[in-house]
Amino acid sequence: MTVDLDQYVKPGKGHYIALGLEGSANKLGVGVIKHNIGPLSQTNRAEVLSNIRDTYVTPPGEGFLPRDTARHHRNWVVRIIKKALIEANIKGTDIDCICFTQGPGMGAPLQSVVIAARTLAQLWNNIPLVGVNHCIGHIEMGREITGADNPVVLYVSGGNTQVIAYSKQRYRIFGETLDIAIGNCLDRFARTLKIPNEPAPGYNIEQMAKKGKHLINLPYTVKGMDMSMSGILGYIDQLANDMFGKQPKKVIDEVSGEPITPEDLCFSLQEILFSMLVEITERALAHVNSNQVLIVGGVGSNERLQEMMKLMIQDRKNGQIYATDERFCIDNGIMIAHAGLLSYRTGQTNLINDTVCTQRFRTDEVFIKWRDD
Repeated sequence: MTVDLDQYVKPGKGHYIALGLEGSANKLGVGVIKHNIGPLSQTNRAEVLSNIRDTYVTPPGEGFLPRDTARHHRNWVVRIIKKALIEANIKGTDIDCICFTQGPGMGAPLQSVVIAARTLAQLWNNIPLVGVNHCIGHIEMGREITGADNPVVLYVSGGNTQVIAYSKQRYRIFGETLDIAIGNCLDRFARTLKIPNEPAPGYNIEQMAKKGKHLINLPYTVKGMDMSMSGILGYIDQLANDMFGKQPKKVIDEVSGEPITPEDLCFSLQEILFSMLVEITERALAHVNSNQVLIVGGVGSNERLQEMMKLMIQDRKNGQIYATDERFCIDNGIMIAHAGLLSYRTGQTNLINDTVCTQRFRTDEVFIKWRDD
């Protein structure tokens, strides 16, 4: 059965426009998207009118605290919204709905952005509000940009690590992290090595890893379809502290006899973590009998992860891998606008007293009304 996405189109209009606000972590994103009437397809793609982002960056060796991140979002949100509207060449009254990240994420930053969404909705003659699950935003934007039809999704970011597949109007979680997310693991190790946070700690680790040549034996922790990363982080943190602490000592590679470098540490951490991700993703592919993988989330822009996943998928008949660049992988407003507009087109909106944000909002809690069974 094909879902009717045009029951709520305004009289005389041949399209929908949505504003999306994202602020679940240190990225503040505002995007404007346009859907023409009719089902989205290869010939009727969503149109990105603007996609503006500003990142709260802390000094090397420091993470971002919720209150400081929230202050950054409050300081910048009006300017970013104005810039997005100017670039999209629209006015507030042209917008059909305002979409915002309702969770999961950091409480204070989420709250800062939803206040902006509520304020705009009331300023612009009670435009409908749509709360969006952050993870669903990543998935739907990834599907739209890449054209992936029904892939197994590997969602890897600072706060989430999940292997997901769609069934009966839910995104089902097949495997996930049991402790910290992969992006958090990489970011925390970047702080240990005092790697700069500009443009992103994970990106800087990726560049250092390209120069590494010695693979260190790190704990490999896959438990069924789930994985654990706190043990790996603790192990490599201790190794780094031994090498670069107050009383530094050399760590020698057992094969070559050469000293281990920070680049080797970054290389080894990536290789082990990504191998674990490839293993559980391949098992999910076999379970659902699929040959498509879509990688979403900020860590999904890592070229080595994409390469390792590609090597795995090439062994499967007609296997395909889909990924996006940093414009859509890293947290952004356009993914919230897109997923929110899909909800709006099926009649799913939020009353203003139902716009409370939550730090815990599971991917499989969301009813995907806009997709067929």
